[in-house]
Amino acid sequence: MKDLITYGDFGKLDIRAGKIVEASAPEWSDKLIRYEVDLGVELGKRVLFSGIRKWYKPEDLVGKIIPVVINLTPKKMGDEESQGMAIMADGETGAVMIFLPDSVEPGTVIR
Repeated sequence: MKDLITYGDFGKLDIRAGKIVEASAPEWSDKLIRYEVDLGVELGKRVLFSGIRKWYKPEDLVGKIIPVVINLTPKKMGDEESQGMAIMADGETGAVMIFLPDSVEPGTVIR
């Protein structure tokens, strides 16, 4: 278990529902998938990268709604920046993406 945090620490995270509208496998990486996530009218679209290519194909992700931490400092990935982070589970064989119901609108706050 990691160190305990306060409710205030947890409250600093801005987690939103994001709908994956585009996904691809960058030629310069054999681990990453690049995906564009729609976070609703207020926030627009953002680019994310995740090291999940071993378990997922880009085409399997399009249309899925996922939880995204949107206030994480951007991280340089190739010639772009990853502008957030998808929340995933650690499965027995690797990363397991968390897919939200289609009824959850992009941009919805997750708490």
